[in-house]
Amino acid sequence: MIDQSKPLARQFFGTPLNAAITVAVSAALVLIAVPLLRWALIDATWTGTAETCAAGTGACWAFIGEKFRFMLFGLYPRERQWQAITATLLIALPVVATAIPRFWHRQLLTLWLLSIVSAIVLMSGWISGSSISTQLWGGFPLTLLLAVLGFAGAFPLGVLLALGRRSRMGGVRMLSIGFIEAMRGVPIIAVLYVSTLLFPLMLPAGASIDKLLRVQVALILFVSAYIAEIVRAGLEAVPNGQYEAAQSLGLSAARTLRLVVLPQAFRAVIPAFVTLGIGIFLDTSLVSVIGLFDFLNTARVATTDTQWLGFYHEAYAVTAAVYFAFAYAASRYSLWLEAYLRPLTVEKEKDSRASVESVAQRLQTVS
Repeated sequence: MIDQSKPLARQFFGTPLNAAITVAVSAALVLIAVPLLRWALIDATWTGTAETCAAGTGACWAFIGEKFRFMLFGLYPRERQWQAITATLLIALPVVATAIPRFWHRQLLTLWLLSIVSAIVLMSGWISGSSISTQLWGGFPLTLLLAVLGFAGAFPLGVLLALGRRSRMGGVRMLSIGFIEAMRGVPIIAVLYVSTLLFPLMLPAGASIDKLLRVQVALILFVSAYIAEIVRAGLEAVPNGQYEAAQSLGLSAARTLRLVVLPQAFRAVIPAFVTLGIGIFLDTSLVSVIGLFDFLNTARVATTDTQWLGFYHEAYAVTAAVYFAFAYAASRYSLWLEAYLRPLTVEKEKDSRASVESVAQRLQTVS
């Protein structure tokens, strides 16, 4: 990390070793950046056909312009892609609202339920009279739906599992530990295969459950095990004095968890939550192995068009840029949220100590 208190020249060239590293890194960047810029911008073909691109030496962004709608929406009917766009905005709405501290109140849960249900209804095409099979869902809306609903659905289950693992009731604790360790002990691809191939064999004859629903439930169960371990780590970080302070104020066990313990536990593991969320967003590409067309898979399929063969670099460059943009934005938000909550934590700790001291003074007066 760059130290703002020291001159840049001293940091990069202060010692012979630092100077050698700086020169080597700069040379490597020049060797990589110059050909990349020529390929991506200077020699690139921005419009035209596949033949026009084949005659050039740079990137063929005309291919992206031709296939971008397919990369975004996959096999979803073109004339009804406005529904997919609206559904994507509805899925993103509660995520954005949750990222803003001023919206942290009970009505946020209502917004989550209404937005997700409305998005699914729109994607299904029920409001327009004719349904659209989930086999046609694909592209970025499917990736966002799997990631957001996977994390949001797993969060309450993960909290319950974390509390169950710390429970004094042996049966609840053993069941929680067994579920968490079983889910964390297998790769996510195995979980997806079980939900797609083995689970239908366990159903009664003639019964069936939509494949996308099975995959979504499997993803929720898988992610909940990791959320449980993150929450458990946060609970371990809460000092015992917080429990004692809450008890001295007469709070019940449920109110102590809801008002004192869980907020501090969540605050302590914000980076872990963000890292897990980024991982879920990226791991949705694994659903391609079971026949679902997520954003990365639609980009791959777009390169198999016989009229536009060979433009793999452009397709994967665009998808990588989209994934990187979302992951980088999430990581920067994590840093901002930690900085935002740090002074609030200090103020709440002062208020908590003041409340405990007030109660102690009253007890001394009574005694």
